[in-house]
Amino acid sequence: MDRLLLSTPDAAARLNIGRSTLYDLIRSGALPTVKIGRRRLVAVDDLARYAASLQAAGAA
Repeated sequence: MDRLLLSTPDAAARLNIGRSTLYDLIRSGALPTVKIGRRRLVAVDDLARYAASLQAAGAA
C-alpha cells in the first residue's frame, strides 16, 4: 500500500532535493504540509502538484 503522507526527509528524497531546500519551499508556502503531533508531513498529491507546477513554469 502506498503512503499518502511522507516525512520531510522522504519528501525531499522524492523531489531529489536537500532537506533545507524542502524547508525553504515549506516556509515560502510553495509546498503545503500537515502536522500530526510533532511530525510535519507532506502529502504525495501536493508533491505531484508542485512538480507539475515546475514543469508548467518551465514550458512557458
